[in-house]
Amino acid sequence: MAGDPIDGQILLLTAAKSGVSPTRLPDLVDRTQAHLASAREEYRREYERIDETETFEAFLVDWGHWDEIADAVGLDDREQSAVRRAHEEQLLRVGRRNDREEEFETALEIREPVLIGPEGSGEEGDH
Repeated sequence: MAGDPIDGQILLLTAAKSGVSPTRLPDLVDRTQAHLASAREEYRREYERIDETETFEAFLVDWGHWDEIADAVGLDDREQSAVRRAHEEQLLRVGRRNDREEEFETALEIREPVLIGPEGSGEEGDH
């Protein structure tokens, strides 16, 4: 599914705010997911997993980590900002639904989120 693990509404909202085309953002998220899925075990070892749902695992990473992801995936600054924002908005949406919004907002004051779709949903092994 395009944009997995980010909900369609989040993609549309993020695209509108970022200046990235709503038809392009799901492809950018998918490219990013392929990269992240190949590094899933590294994220599990090195970063705090703040949440896990049937559609994603959410990790907290240091500020600037999205620069590394963007370089690896080939995202420009605007695309990077849009994809990162989509991850953040998705995590906050889940927080609102599960009465953890305040916890997640506090965590996001000092770190950034990375959401990785369920195993088997990405192109693991491809980089």
